[in-house]
Amino acid sequence: MPAPKETPSSGIVYVTRQVHFNAGHRLFNPARGRAWNERTYGPCANANGHGHNYVLEVTVRGRPDPDTGYVVDLGALKGILERAVVGPCDHRNLNKDVDFLRGVIPTAENLAVAFWGRIAPRIKSGELHCVRLFETPRNFAEYRGPGNP
Repeated sequence: MPAPKETPSSGIVYVTRQVHFNAGHRLFNPARGRAWNERTYGPCANANGHGHNYVLEVTVRGRPDPDTGYVVDLGALKGILERAVVGPCDHRNLNKDVDFLRGVIPTAENLAVAFWGRIAPRIKSGELHCVRLFETPRNFAEYRGPGNP
């Protein structure tokens, strides 16, 4: 007997959009002393900060719409990412210039969580599955939402 034919609505599809932005930040916990911060963050605690060419990957999951074949319209997703993250963060100091990051130590981990909070409510087709933020080609943080392993 032949295997059942897969149809577009047979399973979940994961769609990812990548965007880029450049920003500076300083890793520093104001509740701790200078020596602790320098030991913990090394040169990333530099009083003048440092910068990254960030790459943000956002994955939406869902079943393709039978009329469009889309899980999410990638143009619409790009617009969401531009408004929620890239616009407010690009060429900014993440510690000082970005209102939604006030009081957040801007590690890749904390940024991924903060970006999730900005993106998830704006997704109208499919469901936000993953936010992956690259600080460098070799260093990234991945967040899959509250309560997910």
